[in-house]
Amino acid sequence: FGDRQIFLSSSEIKQDWSDHALWWEQKQQWLLKPSWTLDKCGIHADARLCLTPQHKPLQLVMPSSIVLRMRVCFSSPVFRTIMGICKLLNIRRPEELSLLWPVEEKKKKKDKDVGEEVYDITCTIPKLANGMPAFFAETPETEVVYKILAVSQPAPAPETIAKLYRTTNIMEKAHINSRWLDSSRSLLQQGVKENDKLILRFKYYTFHDIIPQADVVRLTQLYEQSRWAILLEEIECTEEEMMVFAALQYHIGKVSLTEQSVASCPAMEDLDSALQCLEVKMEGESSADDMLETMTAPELHDYLKIFRPKRLTLKGYKQYWFTFKDTTISYYKSKEESSKEPIQQMNLKGCEVAPDVSVAGQKFCIRLLIPGPEGMNEVYLRCEHEQQYSRWMAACRLASKGKTLADSSFSSEVQSIQSFLAMQKTTPRNNTAQTDESINTHSLVSPRYQKKYKPKQLTPRILEAYQNVAQLSLTDAIQKFLQIWQALPDFGLSYIVVRFKGCRKDEVLGIANNRLIRIDLSVGDVVKTWRYNTMRQWNVNWDIKQVAIEFDGNVNIAFSCVTANCKIVHEYIGGYIFMSTRCREQSDTLNEELFHKLTGGHEAL
Repeated sequence: FGDRQIFLSSSEIKQDWSDHALWWEQKQQWLLKPSWTLDKCGIHADARLCLTPQHKPLQLVMPSSIVLRMRVCFSSPVFRTIMGICKLLNIRRPEELSLLWPVEEKKKKKDKDVGEEVYDITCTIPKLANGMPAFFAETPETEVVYKILAVSQPAPAPETIAKLYRTTNIMEKAHINSRWLDSSRSLLQQGVKENDKLILRFKYYTFHDIIPQADVVRLTQLYEQSRWAILLEEIECTEEEMMVFAALQYHIGKVSLTEQSVASCPAMEDLDSALQCLEVKMEGESSADDMLETMTAPELHDYLKIFRPKRLTLKGYKQYWFTFKDTTISYYKSKEESSKEPIQQMNLKGCEVAPDVSVAGQKFCIRLLIPGPEGMNEVYLRCEHEQQYSRWMAACRLASKGKTLADSSFSSEVQSIQSFLAMQKTTPRNNTAQTDESINTHSLVSPRYQKKYKPKQLTPRILEAYQNVAQLSLTDAIQKFLQIWQALPDFGLSYIVVRFKGCRKDEVLGIANNRLIRIDLSVGDVVKTWRYNTMRQWNVNWDIKQVAIEFDGNVNIAFSCVTANCKIVHEYIGGYIFMSTRCREQSDTLNEELFHKLTGGHEAL
């Protein structure tokens, strides 16, 4: 129909048909090539075609639980539809997000008349004005919507948290991942209808190139998603970590009332960005002294305790003399024997590093998952005190990325770890904290701790942790929250229940940004870990719905999916590999063709 307009003479109503296209209902297919004849499209006389708009209203639940009613494209692949949504809302890096179906809730009779507030922004034109999409600035009402998206929401009432759907086990977490939409097919092809409700979430846990001035909405929504993950116990954290999360939420809530992170002048933002880039470049330039230091890389030496967990064993930690050189840890029976052959050497390049810390209990452990021919080997190192822990943890993190102790970021990494430990310490509260009664503790912690402690027990603990973060700016506090969230051992794991080839029982596949994990469903133990950088190829047999993966060393695995379509697993793996191709130097233009090549697949009809 092109851009023709049809006039209805009887009522003289002018109708614009430029957004309309033909939808072939029987084949669940859009006819989007106007130059093709119907015969070339394979349409016969009995076909039923529907002339319908390509853009339709959709209710979108944001990570902050705000519901937006907006007009989105129902004819493009979901990947491009999300690009359009993110452009409209001023969210960079749309490839990190996706859409999923909401959980079906059983409504009680008394809840029938209770409706949630929906913010309608269907009449929109995506243009920017002073960092804010222009249409949001048109009226006070739409400006309020942008502020709701760009500023963190007040702490939810404990009753709200209690009512929301919570996963209680790994099986339920796996079922959530069965609800992701297919990125390579359109909304209409997947049964989404006009005014349906879908959830927008960060799907891939690789947050690339976050710039606070340019990523106001993105950063806020990422914080909201991480906050709900903590409050709804989607990810495990210790009691001490929960108190730090609660303190940061309390601080962010207070600062949000007075400090706006919304940028006011794009020209100044550009100048700030340029100065930051210049500062990074100048820091990166190496002097003759730096080169000499690199040539004589420093080492760490200390007595540490080591523990290698094995099934059905209760052996404890054993103390040895450890040395850390380049990216390798070696350990000996004693300091005196360090000139001889070590008991063992462990190269940490490509390993997984996770903290296992309790400041109150004076427990400072480092959990290492070291790549081996048959998967990952688990090792725990125990340090005596936090200074020792900070140095060794920083060294392990750098080594996992292939960096040595001579790297310029070592000292900053040590400081970052020490500041995180300081947040978990209890400090004497000042008079302001003691008289502050505005804190609603049960809104800041998950239901587990709501049941375990009364508000009068939680208040002093949260306020003690608050003293360590009270001086942070709004942006710094949000980034600190995200940093601690990303440091949790189970961060970024998406679960699918699968049946491995040759096995008779169901198991769980954990998918992360750099590895696949095989988990025993009955006890929750990690059985094997495979890293993407050792993956040679992966493919899907769409006829029998089986995923097959080949790794280095002639390691082959194959499995069928129990709780999700194998397309979802295929898309997760391909999506994470696509994310790894991004780098700072690349432009903001997305390589859609590469994304679909890695995630699309050719599903058999």
